[in-house]
Amino acid sequence: MGYTNSKMVVYKRLSPNHSGKRTHSIDRITPHCVVGQCTAEGLGSWFAQASTQASSNYGIDKDGRVGLYVEEKNRSWCSSSNANDQRAVTIECASDTKEPYTMNSKVYATLVKLCVDICKRNGKKKLIWFGDKAKTLNYTPKSDEMILTVHRWFANKSCPGNWLYSRLGKLATEVTKQLGGKTTTSTTSKTKVPFLVRVDVDDLNIRKGAGTNYARTGKYTGKGVFTITEVKSGKGSTDGWGKLKSGAGWISLDYAKKV
Repeated sequence: MGYTNSKMVVYKRLSPNHSGKRTHSIDRITPHCVVGQCTAEGLGSWFAQASTQASSNYGIDKDGRVGLYVEEKNRSWCSSSNANDQRAVTIECASDTKEPYTMNSKVYATLVKLCVDICKRNGKKKLIWFGDKAKTLNYTPKSDEMILTVHRWFANKSCPGNWLYSRLGKLATEVTKQLGGKTTTSTTSKTKVPFLVRVDVDDLNIRKGAGTNYARTGKYTGKGVFTITEVKSGKGSTDGWGKLKSGAGWISLDYAKKV
């Protein structure tokens, strides 16, 4: 296929750190945290150094500006995985320097728009987040599907940070909606309860109901194993919402793995 680059780019400085033409068509997007409130120019200068031995296709700076560092036709050096980077468009996003590596509203808004743009140009109508490494890496996307992956699956890193990781289900839903596709949700009738889930993030929100349209309780699950007593589909989650046995509220099952 013929590869193109985003017209959202406002700054371009191509890095020497890449592997040339891809060996796999694009069917993944991998967002990263920069671990710094960078500018597009500053990130470009860093990637321009051969000694850096790293790069990304795009970068989103602290003001929401997009930089191009490796053209989409080429494989960047970004995710500690040749197999992933051969098929992923990689995006470095300006963030705080400490966990949960928070990104500001301008960065997140641009990330949504850039993901929509990437999907459209590559013929995709749906962005998917499973929240499970094995399920994701063993899944063969349909011709109109794009999959989200994360750096932490391939290296001992927090990247993209828990702030963005906890929002990847929301990101997938927002992008898919703008693409005109349909988001897959779980329903109570297909799920037997109770069952146990494992949560591997510290800051998974607990909500008063099944959906992001319900208020947060102000508490987090923390890491651990929890019992789910009821499952419903709801806004902002691909895999549905689970009611905690403790009565504390509901959690998105996008960030919980059955055990």
